[in-house]
Amino acid sequence: MLSLPPLAAELLFHIGSFPVTNSMVNAFLALLFFVIFAFFLNLGIKKYYINDKAPKGLVNFFESILEILLAQIDAVTHDRKKTLRFLPIVGGIFFFILISNWMGLLPGTGSIGFFRGGELIPLLRPANTDLNLTLAMAVFAVVLSHFVGIITIGFFKYANKFIKFGDIWHAIRSGKPMNIMVAFIEFFVGLLEIISEVAKIVSLSLRLFGNIFAGEVLLTVIGSLISGYGAYLIPLPFMALELLVGVIQAMVFSILTLVYLTIATTEVHSHDETAHVEAVGDETPTM
Repeated sequence: MLSLPPLAAELLFHIGSFPVTNSMVNAFLALLFFVIFAFFLNLGIKKYYINDKAPKGLVNFFESILEILLAQIDAVTHDRKKTLRFLPIVGGIFFFILISNWMGLLPGTGSIGFFRGGELIPLLRPANTDLNLTLAMAVFAVVLSHFVGIITIGFFKYANKFIKFGDIWHAIRSGKPMNIMVAFIEFFVGLLEIISEVAKIVSLSLRLFGNIFAGEVLLTVIGSLISGYGAYLIPLPFMALELLVGVIQAMVFSILTLVYLTIATTEVHSHDETAHVEAVGDETPTM
């Protein structure tokens, strides 16, 4: 009977003081796949575009994928400039998670390895079954959204989304009790938004880790309960399901990252700006 994979990735060896786990091997193989793909794609671009020929093969396939990605990102940003700006980030995250998930279904993953202390240590383990990786990607996505937001709309305007001292000051200056009460309520809501940023990291990392790890456990249990030729046939529908789960989880993670980036770069008008707009509207003569 196959043993269930542990929660933590298994250590294979050290490079100096740097530990290398079996999940890292899968992640590096995924990166190697992208390097090889980019190499041949670059050759195709030089072949067709420099010579002003219609693209074929790999280049044509990549163009079709790119068009789909642009359409999906446009549906969220509603701005082609933002779409082109976020495409490398969102597209890179999507394809890395997708390929990493699918590589976890390759024969030998989780079953080929060496024995240490009477326990099988697999050489390969799906990269996203390591919470360290999913947590690192979640931190990267959330922190990057704040960084891009600050660059886009400015530090003080972006900080006012969370710590609304500016709104309280303008509400007090207005002298209206309703404005003051609303400003203090929004101040405490802003503090809750800070807590929600931590929740984003937790939910992003645990969702991806939990779904991929659960699929690995499911395949292990089914493979250990069935013997003979059925051990090769019965798991096939579940592997097809894992292919679908791999796509869905890659889409969920990348789309949520895109939403965070879009929201962070959308400017929120403060109370004084809103009051100024309303005042200008009231002073505009009607025809």
